[in-house]
Amino acid sequence: MSKPGPISAKPLSILLSDVFTDAYAKQGFAARELVTRWGEIAGERIAAYCEPLKIQWPRPVEGQPQEPATLVLRVEGPMALEIQHSSDVILERVNRFFGWHAVGRLTIRQAPLSRRDRVVRPRAPDARAVAREAANLKAVEDDELRAALARLGASIKRN
Repeated sequence: MSKPGPISAKPLSILLSDVFTDAYAKQGFAARELVTRWGEIAGERIAAYCEPLKIQWPRPVEGQPQEPATLVLRVEGPMALEIQHSSDVILERVNRFFGWHAVGRLTIRQAPLSRRDRVVRPRAPDARAVAREAANLKAVEDDELRAALARLGASIKRN
């Protein structure tokens, strides 16, 4: 009897790629990276208080150059004024991401953000594991360096 071949599971992102592409396209996003990488594009400080909702593209006029789009941002209420003052920086970063002058205006919608990235604080390594690692680092003379390396080693082994 022959042995069956290995089972390879496909990542969920590959299986649902078309579904997500269609959903983002309905909101005007040519690429979903603007939404998924918003923190990298806008910067963590700005991305903490706003998120892209959609891109509104103007209708093309025959014989005229394409007008830049309008990026609609959802902003938490108290930060709307701050985001409005940062609009030049946001536009510059978004256009740098696209590689051309794709977005010319920002529109702000005040509403709670749909997602909240919870900050996951790494827990401290187990004291016994740190002590075991410190015992292996007797060659390190500096006490603070030895303690830091022991914590690092215990954290790496835990993960």
